[in-house]
Amino acid sequence: MRVVVQRVSRAAVTWPGDDGQAQSAEIGRGLAILVGAGPGDDASEVCRLADKVAQLRIFSDDDGRFNLSLEDVAGEALVVSQFTLYADATRGRRPSFAGAADPVCARDLCQRFADRLTQRGIATRTGSFGARMTVSLDNEGPVTLALSTDEWETRIAG
Repeated sequence: MRVVVQRVSRAAVTWPGDDGQAQSAEIGRGLAILVGAGPGDDASEVCRLADKVAQLRIFSDDDGRFNLSLEDVAGEALVVSQFTLYADATRGRRPSFAGAADPVCARDLCQRFADRLTQRGIATRTGSFGARMTVSLDNEGPVTLALSTDEWETRIAG
């Protein structure tokens, strides 16, 4: 499982609903979290990564040091599914997404991630799995971290 975590002062996601009307979810201060699932991911990895995100000390204390977590500041979370985190661009110019989990499994794992944050007492909102979404946010800091439970190949072959 892979996530990109951004500390935000606000974040929102919008998408067209089944009835054609715009749907949305938004948060105030907290984390915007893009979540991608791989084919070997399971519930234990989801819990481990969600717990890590909830406890990351990336919020400033009174001295301006990164000493506080999302839980410590009573922040919110916006979780957005993002299969493109599993893009493989080592060959050619069109990325392959064959490394992402199948949609049925990925939907369940992304929802479990959001549910785990909620279980920890974090106000959590989500986008709509598989929808064409628009995400907007005000990245605070900026602070952006990429985390993974697997080896994440980031080099570009020459």
